[in-house]
Amino acid sequence: MAFKDLREFISALDKTGDVAHVRKEVDWDKEAGAINRRVHEMWGPALLFEKIKDYPDGFRIFGGSLGTFRRVAIALGMPPDTPVREIYDEYERREEHPIRPVVVKDAPCKENIILGEDVDVYRFPAPMVHEGDGGRYIGTWDIVVSKDPGGEGANWGMYRFMIHNKRHIVGFPRYHSHLARVLNQQYVPGKKPMPMALVLGAEPLCHQAAGTAYGKGLYEAEFAGALRQAPVELVKCETSDLLVPATAEVVIEAEILPDATATEGPFGEYPGYRTGGTRMAVVARIKAITHRNSPIITMLSLGYPPDCCAVATPIAAALAVKRQLKRFGVPVTAVYTPPEAAMHTLVVSVEHGGKDVAKQILDTLTFRRSEWSKIIMVDDDIDAFNMFQVIHALSVKCHPVNGIITRELEPGKGNPITPCYTPEERSEYRGGIALFDCTWPPDWPEDTHLPVKSDFATIYSEETKRKVIENWEEYGLK
Repeated sequence: MAFKDLREFISALDKTGDVAHVRKEVDWDKEAGAINRRVHEMWGPALLFEKIKDYPDGFRIFGGSLGTFRRVAIALGMPPDTPVREIYDEYERREEHPIRPVVVKDAPCKENIILGEDVDVYRFPAPMVHEGDGGRYIGTWDIVVSKDPGGEGANWGMYRFMIHNKRHIVGFPRYHSHLARVLNQQYVPGKKPMPMALVLGAEPLCHQAAGTAYGKGLYEAEFAGALRQAPVELVKCETSDLLVPATAEVVIEAEILPDATATEGPFGEYPGYRTGGTRMAVVARIKAITHRNSPIITMLSLGYPPDCCAVATPIAAALAVKRQLKRFGVPVTAVYTPPEAAMHTLVVSVEHGGKDVAKQILDTLTFRRSEWSKIIMVDDDIDAFNMFQVIHALSVKCHPVNGIITRELEPGKGNPITPCYTPEERSEYRGGIALFDCTWPPDWPEDTHLPVKSDFATIYSEETKRKVIENWEEYGLK
């Protein structure tokens, strides 16, 4: 069953014990962010802050929507203790069947409408998330809606936006992102403002879809419907033709100015380190704000894993890599990026490995750009979702000289917030990628070269295994 809104999802978390209601007054200035960050690092529950300093009763902050695999499973309508591999498998199955959204006329997000000179984004308890951030971030766990004038559907992205003043926000869309590309190609040359909408507090799988890079001509709203197994209801903005999730808590309607920049950042990002300082960023002028009664602001305390960006976002990213590898002919069986990897390391399981397959993988992942800096390639007898097995394979199957393949990334292809890159590499979007080949060389004869795996499933006969399993309880074991 699809949740109609964030509030229904929170109610479901109440039933499973996966949300904590913080009723003591909490300061929006670093305290809420610090509490949420510590709870993330303890694999704790989602948090609903119900009383915010300087704000009236009813204005709330929610953090940690999909910060554990339990909450991802609940959002998907699966049992909370569903194994990670099953979550990935179900996610992949659903993505294959996009569902078009439906447009409605009336919507909960229109319960309050603020226009023009009455706009003041400080009405909402946007948090100062980390010590040392450049300002208060209204947009972290958000959906930024924009549209290519020549396209059909709207693009959803997840971009950070900081408050500049009561009617302006500043953001950091990377230059190769959809929003930045459309802005620079379609609006800046003609000095036209670009309509956008910043959405807070939508149903969690909508945010999950917004944080996923789907291919050109594929629309996140349709994939959100696929994940929900029900169409997303959309409603038209007050000041543009953009369509936004109807049950969202807050919608900030704005236009990105083609000829203005302002300082943004720094901000503690998802790799777990603050890698950049203040930078010049795009400026969006707010034209309207609509919101529900007693609105809930969604917050993401990004940083050292785990958090929503380390747990939920990598699912779609890993499956996108799997599809890409298959298109390029790689004999891939599974792709996983564990939460502790902060979306910088991929585990790729293949039917057969070797240098040719390693080259195929590197060619594929560096064809356009690479968010990843480390690839661990394993044989498919290794469970890619079991990091105990993966680390064991890395330790005993990867040759320290011949098994590590490195490449430099040319400018424009690197991840600008990868901590191990130099400041110069980050500023030029370049860096490197390494593949750790943890597969047996395909030319090794099985009878003379391949070591025999010494585990219960492999080294014992079927007769011995069956006897042990059948008598397990008689041994006094459970």
